[in-house]
Amino acid sequence: MKLEDIKDPTFLKNKSIPELNELSKDIRHFLVDSISKTGGHLASNLGVVELTVALHKVFDSPRDKIIFDVGHQSYIHKLLTGRAKDFPSLRQYKGLSGFQKRKESVHDVWESGHSSTSLSAALGMAVARDMNQENYQVIAVIGDGAISSGMALEALNEIGEEKRKMIIVLNDNEMSISKNVGAINASLSKMRTSKAYSFLKTSIKNSIPKNKIGKSVYQSLADIKNKVREGLTHGGIFEEFGIDYLGPVNGHRYKELLPALEMAKNHHGPIVIHVLTQKGKGYEPCERDQSGSWHGVGSFDPMTGTFLNHSMKGTVSNAQVVTHALMDLAKKDQDIICISPAMVHGSALGPFYAKYPDRSFDTGIAEEHAATFAASLALSGKKPFLCIYSSFLQRAYDQVLHDIARQDAAVVIGIDHAGLVGGDGETHQGIYDVSFLRTIPNVIISHGKDASETRNLLYTAFHQNHPFALRYPKSIQSDETEEMEAIEIGSWQMMDDSDQIIGTIITYGDDVYRFKETIEANHLPYRLINARFLNPIDTNMMDQLIQEQLPIYTYESDVKEGGLSSAILSYLNAKNSKQFLRRFGLPSEYIEQGDPQQIKRDLGLDIPTVIEAILKGTE
Repeated sequence: MKLEDIKDPTFLKNKSIPELNELSKDIRHFLVDSISKTGGHLASNLGVVELTVALHKVFDSPRDKIIFDVGHQSYIHKLLTGRAKDFPSLRQYKGLSGFQKRKESVHDVWESGHSSTSLSAALGMAVARDMNQENYQVIAVIGDGAISSGMALEALNEIGEEKRKMIIVLNDNEMSISKNVGAINASLSKMRTSKAYSFLKTSIKNSIPKNKIGKSVYQSLADIKNKVREGLTHGGIFEEFGIDYLGPVNGHRYKELLPALEMAKNHHGPIVIHVLTQKGKGYEPCERDQSGSWHGVGSFDPMTGTFLNHSMKGTVSNAQVVTHALMDLAKKDQDIICISPAMVHGSALGPFYAKYPDRSFDTGIAEEHAATFAASLALSGKKPFLCIYSSFLQRAYDQVLHDIARQDAAVVIGIDHAGLVGGDGETHQGIYDVSFLRTIPNVIISHGKDASETRNLLYTAFHQNHPFALRYPKSIQSDETEEMEAIEIGSWQMMDDSDQIIGTIITYGDDVYRFKETIEANHLPYRLINARFLNPIDTNMMDQLIQEQLPIYTYESDVKEGGLSSAILSYLNAKNSKQFLRRFGLPSEYIEQGDPQQIKRDLGLDIPTVIEAILKGTE
């Protein structure tokens, strides 16, 4: 069928299983073709085609609330709710979001870009429904990696206590962005091998009379069932929380999915449906992938599965720069340890983990635990490198403040994906970490302008005794391999200077070279300073600028409030300086997806517009 003609999911109600299978094929073809052009989360969506179709056939969205954990696997949900025509704009500027988005559709009842929020959200909706004496279903779809997160376990604990009617669909594909780790994953592995024993329990419960004899028979059979179950699954994590369990169910067979969902729909209290799926189902390059390369992709050739990599020869990502430097340092220092909360592939740490398995730790989706674990290692004489995306670091704010910084533990925090990130949008923009870290005592914050400086900053981080945050963006750099050397903490770099200047521009990161090229190409009379340390700032250089009394202009590709310019403004105030300061930076807003340079142009923060504003202000 033509997916662009779908208005809402009601058309599914009368579809036969053969028709649903044909629809699933059409959806997979559509996804591969569309995402090959726009990029996006392919493998995870290919794995939940039948599951999503079955959910919308059995339940009545938007009256029934369907929540997708993280939300990057909601593409089929978007197709079935009338958004197929918008897919050419997926993850593009002012286009279709790559996650559930409440303002996009009434069918999107919750939105998130981070893992493990769905269970808490679903419980909240179930409680509100019951308090309002309403009647609708609440369904949370969560992955086997996300279910092991601390937040998900906290929610399970409360769900088991509340006993509200709600459905948890555990989408178990044995593979999240990184390999799943931990005891909970081991428990799920055992459950995958069990039989569909929970169908028996529910069927018995519904068919036996509710009198004393019936209850006695049911209890005897349930005891037998539980003993069998204990042998098969070694206790079963969900029933330990007091939540009924149904499964495992083949997530690609409608003959199993539909009855399981119908049974759960009529179940009283919370229930887990354990659905086994294959990530990348139906597209061979995705099915073969074991590294996570097809989790989030750019454009590719749909016929061959070849990525259309547009990076220049001799360049690598900033994450690769950091990993290579980390390996060079670890070769000489046995105390260097690497920690990643389930982002080994995303942060290009694979080579380090392969070379130093005994010094590599993947904590799973557990940013809070990873941060405190790192603090303890540091206080025990080790040199931990905690690598974490900027947008995920905010989940560990308390641990950075309370466990790392308060104890002045020498943890090196590699803040990957710093700055605007593009297609993933507002939940992933790495633009807030400077603001929330700069107020925490003892934390040094740095950001290199290029690969060489990033390597030197990492070297510096391991040769001092305080928490040290090294930010680096998603962009690419030249492949630098020269010997590393220390940089004085808090020191800035004068990029160019002359006697004819009429003002000073202070910036950091990739923007240093962007301004340098513009200043040199147009022979502009401005000094350029590379503020490679955002905390502490270079007070010696600031004192020089105060003495000169020439205008200062700051430029930040992060949120302006609380950032570099706020630090400079505070210093000027402390010195009772009347220095002219004009600040350019991102507003304190949630910024949606799109090409970072396009976003900056729309906000009037592209380099030409900023230079024009500076020149007009000095006329």
